[in-house]
Amino acid sequence: MALASPYPDVEIPNLSVPEFVLAAGKDRSDAPALIDGLKGDVITHGQLAQYVDRVAANLHARGLRKGDVVAVFCPNTPWFPVVFHGIAAAGCVMSPINSLYTPDEIAFQLKDSGAKILITINLFMDRALAAVEKSPVDEIIVLNGFEGYESYPNIFDLLGEDAPSVQVDIDPANDLVTLPYSSGTTGLPKGVMLTHRNLVANVAQCRPLISLGEDERIIAVLPFFHIYGLTVLMNQGLAWGGAVVTLPRFDLEDFLRTIQDHKITRAFVAPPILLALAKHPMVDQYDLSSLTSILSGAAPLDEQLALAAQERLRKGNPDGVSVAQGYGMTELSPVSHTTPDIGREPAGAGQPPKGSVGYAVPNTECRLIDPGTGEDAAPGERGELWVRGPQVMKGYLNNEEATRSTLDSEGWLHTGDVAIVDEHGAYTVVDRVKELIKYKGYQVAPAELEAVLINHPEIADAAVIGVPDKESGEELPKAFVVRSPGSEITEEAVMAYMAEKVAPHKKIRFVEFIEAVPKSAAGKILRKDLKARV
Repeated sequence: MALASPYPDVEIPNLSVPEFVLAAGKDRSDAPALIDGLKGDVITHGQLAQYVDRVAANLHARGLRKGDVVAVFCPNTPWFPVVFHGIAAAGCVMSPINSLYTPDEIAFQLKDSGAKILITINLFMDRALAAVEKSPVDEIIVLNGFEGYESYPNIFDLLGEDAPSVQVDIDPANDLVTLPYSSGTTGLPKGVMLTHRNLVANVAQCRPLISLGEDERIIAVLPFFHIYGLTVLMNQGLAWGGAVVTLPRFDLEDFLRTIQDHKITRAFVAPPILLALAKHPMVDQYDLSSLTSILSGAAPLDEQLALAAQERLRKGNPDGVSVAQGYGMTELSPVSHTTPDIGREPAGAGQPPKGSVGYAVPNTECRLIDPGTGEDAAPGERGELWVRGPQVMKGYLNNEEATRSTLDSEGWLHTGDVAIVDEHGAYTVVDRVKELIKYKGYQVAPAELEAVLINHPEIADAAVIGVPDKESGEELPKAFVVRSPGSEITEEAVMAYMAEKVAPHKKIRFVEFIEAVPKSAAGKILRKDLKARV
C-alpha cells in the first residue's frame, strides 16, 4: 500500500538547475551568496551569475558539448558552486570525486564516468596526476594552478571574457546534471544518474518543511562532492537567496569560530559533528547563539545524542536551537524524509520524536515491505522502505542489472533500510537490509574492501562487516581474514596494507584471523554468522 506524504504536492518547475537555483539571487545581486569561512572572501549573487555564465562559455569554447562529463576533485570552496553551475549551464554533467580518494579510486571513476576534463586544486594534483596516468582525460584544470602549476589552465581561464555566452537546450526531465558515485545497496561504486529535474524537485520538495530565508547563513562543512552537501547545503541555500559559508574540511575549532564570526543560523551536519557539539569542552568557548537549527543526515542519529546536543546548545541561546534529522540517499537526490522546522509540521501533527527521520517530503510516496514475504507490512510493523517520487534517480550508469535490483518497473526505489511509521506519518529507520557500512556519512561497501584484501599475496580469503563503536554510534569496518598457507601476516600489517589502498573512511579498523569465511551453498558470505562473533 502506497503511503502518501502528509504534505500536499508542490509544483516542480520545468527548469534547469542553474535557472532554478540562481533565480533567487537576481533581486539580491549585491548580497553575499558564497563566503569562504576561513579567508572571508565573498562572491555575491550577482557575481555568481556572471561567473556561471563565463564558466559555461569557456567550457563550450574548449569543445565540451551537452552530455559531456566533467569530473570535479575539490574540497568545499566558494568556487565549487561556480564550477558546478557553470558545468550544468553548459549542458554538461558534473561527476564529483571524493576528496579522500586514492589514485586508483579516482582513476576508476574517471574511466567509468567517461570524464573528458578533470577540475581540481594544487593540493590534490599528486593524486590527480597519478590517476590520469591510469585513466587519461583530455585536460586538467587546476583552479589555483598559479600556485605551483602555472602550466595548467586555472580559474581565470574559466572566467575569461572572450568566449561568447552559450544557450543550451536542456530537457530537465531527461538530461543529466550530476553523476555522483554510490555503492547503491551492494557492490562496487556506481554512477548515479541524476537529472536536472531530480535536483530541482528535491530543493522544491524541502521548501514546505524548511523555512529558509534570504537572511540565512548556512555553514557548509559537509562536502559538496556528497549529494547531501550538493543539494541540501549548496543548492538549497542559494535557491532561497541565502549565503553559504564554506569550510574545506571539518576542524572543530574552525567550525565553531565560523559559526560565531559569521553568525551562522543553520547547520546541516552528520552525527560525528553532533557528538562533538554535545561533548567537547571547546564548544563552551564560543558564542553559538546565532544558530536556530541543526539538521543531521547521512547516517543514523541516536535520539539521546540529539537531545544532549540540543540541551547543551540551548544553554547559550534563550530562543532555543532545534536538533533533528532527515533521511535520504544518493539515489534520492538525496532527501525523501526530513524533520520540519517548528511551525512547519503537517496538519494535525506535531514535531516527530528525536529518533525519527521525520515526514516524507511532498510529492513522495512510500511503502514498507516485509523482507520475508515481499508483501506490504501491516500497520505499525517494520518493513523495507521503498520510495517513489520526482527525486528518484534515472538509474545507474551503464549498469542495467544494478538498476533493476534497486529501481523496479513501477518506479519504486528499494532503499535497503528497514523503517516503521507512526500514526502521524513520522518514519523511524530501525535497521538495514543492505550490507553497506555507514561511517561518518560515507558509504563503505564490504565487497570493495574484500576485493582489495584478497589481492594481498598472504591473504587467502576475507570478509568485512561493520561493527558498532560504542562512543560515536558509527560503524567501523572489521576484516575477518584467512591467512595463506605459511603466512604469518599480522593485524597491523593488514591494516597498514589497506590504509595504502583505500580512502581513510574505508580503512579497516579491526582484524580477526579465522580458519574459513562462512558461506552459503551458493557462495554468499554469511555476514550474520560473522556478526554473531562480535
